[in-house]
This record gives sequence, C-alpha cells and structure tokens, in this order.
Amino acid sequence: MKASNPFWREKILDRIPKNLAEEIDAFETEIKLRKDGKIDEKVFAETRLRRGAYGQRYDNGHRNDGNRTRKLKFPCADLTKGPGTVWDAPGMLRIKLPYGGTTAEQLEMMAELAEEYADGISHVTTRQDWQLHFIHIDDTPTIMRRLAAVGITTREACGNSVRNVTACPCAGVCTTEAFDVTPYAHALTYFLMGHPDCQDFGRKVKPAFSGCAEKACGLVNMHDIGFIAKTRTVNGKVERGFEMYVGGGLGAAPRQAKVLQEFVTEGEILPLSQAIARVFGRLGEKANRSRARVKFLVEKLGIEEFRKLVFEERAILADDPRWTSYLKDIHALDEKPVREDIVAGPEPTDADYKDWRRTNVADQRQPGYHMVEINLPLGDITSDQLRALADICRKYIGDAIRTTVEQNLLLRWVAAADLPALFTDLKSANLASKGAGTIVDITSCPGTDTCKLGTSASRGLAGELMNRLSEKYYSMDEAIKGLKIKISGCFNSCGQHHISDLGFFGVGRMFDGHTVPHFQVVLGGQWDQNGGSYGLGIGAVPSKNIPATVDRLTEAFLKDHKDGERFKDYVERVGKGSIKEMINDLMTIPKHSEDPSFYSDWGDTREYTKDDIGIGECAGELVSSFVFDMTASERLVFEAQLALDKKDVDDAARLAWKAMETAATGMLKLKLPNVPKTTEDVLKHFREQYYDTKLFFDPFAGGKFAGYFFDAWENRAKKHTVESVHTLIEEAGLFAEGCYNCHARMSEKTVKA
Repeated sequence: MKASNPFWREKILDRIPKNLAEEIDAFETEIKLRKDGKIDEKVFAETRLRRGAYGQRYDNGHRNDGNRTRKLKFPCADLTKGPGTVWDAPGMLRIKLPYGGTTAEQLEMMAELAEEYADGISHVTTRQDWQLHFIHIDDTPTIMRRLAAVGITTREACGNSVRNVTACPCAGVCTTEAFDVTPYAHALTYFLMGHPDCQDFGRKVKPAFSGCAEKACGLVNMHDIGFIAKTRTVNGKVERGFEMYVGGGLGAAPRQAKVLQEFVTEGEILPLSQAIARVFGRLGEKANRSRARVKFLVEKLGIEEFRKLVFEERAILADDPRWTSYLKDIHALDEKPVREDIVAGPEPTDADYKDWRRTNVADQRQPGYHMVEINLPLGDITSDQLRALADICRKYIGDAIRTTVEQNLLLRWVAAADLPALFTDLKSANLASKGAGTIVDITSCPGTDTCKLGTSASRGLAGELMNRLSEKYYSMDEAIKGLKIKISGCFNSCGQHHISDLGFFGVGRMFDGHTVPHFQVVLGGQWDQNGGSYGLGIGAVPSKNIPATVDRLTEAFLKDHKDGERFKDYVERVGKGSIKEMINDLMTIPKHSEDPSFYSDWGDTREYTKDDIGIGECAGELVSSFVFDMTASERLVFEAQLALDKKDVDDAARLAWKAMETAATGMLKLKLPNVPKTTEDVLKHFREQYYDTKLFFDPFAGGKFAGYFFDAWENRAKKHTVESVHTLIEEAGLFAEGCYNCHARMSEKTVKA
C-alpha cells in the first residue's frame, strides 16, 4: 500500500502514534539526504541501525538453507564489483517486540509485509524480535508506518542502543515464577527507549527479566543488565523486588553477569538502570569497539567499584515520575482466557498427538490451562502460516502470544479441552511439529545465508541436523531427546552456542589449496539456571563431519552417562581429553581429489572458495610450518582447558598464553627471515607486522583478537581465578582463529596477484 491510497491514510496513517510518525518522517528525509550526498555514510549507518535497518549478505537471491529456498521478489544491482552500499542490495529490518509479546493483528501485519516487501518469510530471533530479510531500504519507511499502526516499532532494535528487553515467554503463567515480570519488562522498554542517557554508548546494551533463577527463563547470566524476580517479607507484608545483575554477555569472549544488588525494590529498577546507562555512557570504551560493552567496563573497574559508581550516580538523578507510575496499574497487561469452563473430553491416542502433547504442551499455574509451543524450524514462518495462526489464536487464546529466545512461538491460555482441536488446526497449517525444546529444536543464527559476518552455513547445518535427528526421533532415548544444540555462523554466539549441550560455531581452515568450512565444537555449556555456565571449544571439525560428530557424542553419552546426569556433568566427569579422542578422526580433511564435497558448505553446492592456491616448494614449506605452529597452538589451548578442568589455574593460564605466543610466532614466520627469540620481540614484531599495518584486522574481528594477545601479556602478573582463566582460554582460541583467518586472506591475495 502506498501513501497515496486513501485506504492507507484512513486505516494506517491515522493509527500511528504522533511521536512514531514524526520519527519515521525524519528517517525518510534522512534517506533522501543520504542519496543526495548531504549526510555522511557513517552517520547515516548509525541512523538506520538505530531504526532497525541492517545491510545483509546477498547471494544472488537463492540460498537453500536446509529448510527452504529463499527467493527475491525484485531485481537488484550487480554486486560482482564489490559489497556496495545499502542501496545496492536488499537488507534486513529488525522489528522490536518487548518481552516477545505479540497479537493476532500483528501476526497478520507481518504476513502482509513479508509477502509484499520481503521473501514471504518472517523470522523469529534469539532476542524475541521479528526480522524481515531481502527488503529494500527505500521501502523501510512504509514498512515502519504499517508496523506502527499495529503498535510495533523498530526503534533501537539495532545500533549502539538499548536493544529489545527480553523476558521469560512464560511470564504470568509459569508454575515456578516468583511473580509476573511482564509489566516490569514493558516499563523498562519504554523508559529507556530514546532516553537521553542511552544515546552515547560505544556499543549495545541488552536487558532481560527472569521470573525464577532455576530455569533458562530470561537467560539473565548472558545480559548487560538482568533481573531475577524475588520476594521478601517485611513487617509481615510480602514485597516484590529483583536480584539485579550487570556485565553478562556472550559474543566472542563471554562473561557471566555479576550481582549488582541481591534485592532491588520494584520502584528502583528503572532509576538504577538509568544510572548504569549513565556510567556506561561516560566510562565505557568508545574507540575500541571490541571492548565497548558493559561486561568489559565491569571487568576493568571490578564489580565493587562499578557498584559504587552506579549507586553514586543513582543518588544524583533528578526524580522522574515514570520510575514508579506504572506500578499504580501493575495488572494493566494481565491476560485473560478467551474460553472458560470448557469441559474436556477424551484426548486422542494417536502417536503424533501424544508426542506433540508431551513436548510442546506445558501446564500453566492457572488450573485448566496450558501453554503450547510452536516449533518453528530455524525460526521461520511463512505468510500463509502467519495468517492461519492469527485465525487460530483468535479462536482459542486471543492475543496471548509470545515469541521465545529459542526462535519459537508460545501460545498461552489454551483450555485443556481445546488441545485436541488446536492440534488439528495447527497441523493443517503445518505448525504442529513435535519436539519443541528437544534435540530436534535447533537454534541457529543466519550465518552465511544473510549475515555479512558469517563464516560457515549455520542454517544449512541446522537444517541438515534437524532432518537427520527427526528421522530417528521416535527411537531416541529420553536422555538424548533432552539435549540442546545451538549453532552460530561465526564466533559471535548469536546462535547461543556457548550455553548449549552441543554448541558449534563456524570457522575456516586451509587445506590442499582450498579453504574448508569447519565448525568449532563447544562443550560444557548450561542452558538452565539462566545460562548457568559457558562452554569452550575443543577443536574444529569439517562442516560435513558435524552430523557424524553429533552421532558419536550422543551415542557415547547414552552409553556411559549415569542416571539423571546432565551432558555438561558427563563431559566434566569423562574429561574433555577423552571426549576429543572420540572425534579426532573426524577432524581430518580428505584431499579435494578424494572427496570434493568437504569443500562446500551445507545447503550450498558451490565450493567454499573459488581460487586454488598454487604451491611451489618454498610456499609448500612455508604453509607446512604455519600449519605446524597453529596445530601446536590449538593443542595448547586444549591442554589449558584440561588444566582448568583440574582447577590448576596457574598452569591453565600459562598454557593459554603459550598458545597465543605460538600462534603469533607462526604468523611472524610468514613475514620475517629470522624468527624472534624472545617474547618481547614476538610482541614487538607482531604489532609492527600485523596490528599497526591492520593486516590482522578481518571484517568482523576488527583486530580485537590481536588485542587479546597484547592484553594477556600486559596482565601476566595478574592473580588468576577460574573465571578469568576461562576467559583467557576463550581468547587464546579466538586469537588462533584470527591467525587462521589472516593467513587465509594473505594466501588468497597472493593467488589473485
């Protein structure tokens, strides 16, 4: 619909809140000014990001991601000349859904927008957002207006801002929560959105709410600002509040959040969040974006000093009535059932229904009602499915719908008697896949499908694993069904690989003159207890061997685990050394002439790189030396993990540093006739040859992996803890990945020259 259409003006424009209408008008003007060259591209980039508009990777409009082939609805410019700008190719629009709350009307609007402007598919993210891919930036103001008309904004969905406030999708109906966190997540969203104290960050800030500490819930441990609902009794009266956390985050080098305050009253969560924003805006890193997150500021200052600064800042804040005004009507967002007093009949006995009932349905704390999780493969849902779902929701639950951090949809307030009919209706819309929350419900970031940072095809691998695991789902042992698999296309953990039982993130390796897609295997993560622990990579496996890796590890777990033992505990008991031995043979790569399939990624028939690397005697010797050094570096990283598992913190730190130094030395052999003999010389020459020249700066790491190397040396006298060594080992592994990436780019440039 265009603005000239009377229906548009009457039905859409008149429903848009004035403040959102003005913002969208301003953005439309900024697009025009940028096209006219009157706004600098860097300035415009941050402007569009703060309104949810991303650039994305473009692959000629077709990509088989293991789930479906995505096709563009409009032609684009020729991109063979380079990456171009946002005008040259379709991009992505991220759509903000506070705490994942959505309505039937909004589902229908997403269906229309996906069909008219994108590829007919709407995507649920791991932050409970919607995303539309393959849209053109010229269409974004129109899309934003239509979203605003149904109560949705894209404001600050991206950029250096406060991102979507996530929360447990079961909030308000959960059987283990202290109380419903929905109104608090809603209040924090609209208090911080556009707030003047949140406009000068070096990077993003991600908040989350959990109703309890035991489950995954809102994954508070991996957030910049987090809240876990608690109550206490004061003078005989029950008082609501939160255990408040700061400084968590995944990304390349994850950090677990620290407790800011064990109990914060409900009237203090907004001013304290504002105080954190002010401290971060003032003291957080700006120049080095790789260190520009709250977690690094907390680490730099220490939690005690950070806490002191926050409460000092809180003491000088000017009073704001919004801090507590929402508490006067705390039940304004409460949901009510659409269907009451429904008499339940006998439930179906067929296997499909029973499996779906067991994995996708959970009791609410309100007797007689249930939550139903819709398993969306790879987080995707078509426009036809969205329309059908909107009708289903109106029939059974009204607007009691939430998106989840596992890229699914949760229907709440389903009457017990309606479950069989609901299943039938969902099945007709192809939305009744069993296995929500099980091993077949795999989380994946976009990877190389659409993300410019993707190294390997995470969606392609996820689709392949889902297909294989689904085929044997009925014969699986319950211990295997309960495992979590999460996949990221690069080290940044957008697929949450750090907190899964079996995590994978994409990397590349050079072999036989080609770059071969690989995935690092990450073990030791924990999903429950709000992301209770982070795993570490034990080695890189060729992408085509990951399904076999999953089979081997799950079979070993099934054979050797103790009753009730979690996969994380099994890994700790057996030891990562033994686990790695199980898959050592799967880490090898056949020559291209023996099996060329290893040189293509899942869902993509093309070879991973186009150019073969010519190897003469000298080049062959040089590559062999580099590979030897990098193999030694990876071995040292793994040995550091084994030392940490034994709680030998000092030896683990020593090995992690040695891994970095070995990798750096291998890189210097590519440049210098004589290998540096002292650590100081290695640091000096590495800085001169790779850091100062920006040769080590890859498109997504921005040189931060080199920064890990320098920081480790500068902090060598620091007294390490288990947590700090865990981080050091993670950073050592990432530095080695940076060396691999740098060498691969140097090799490709040599061939092209």
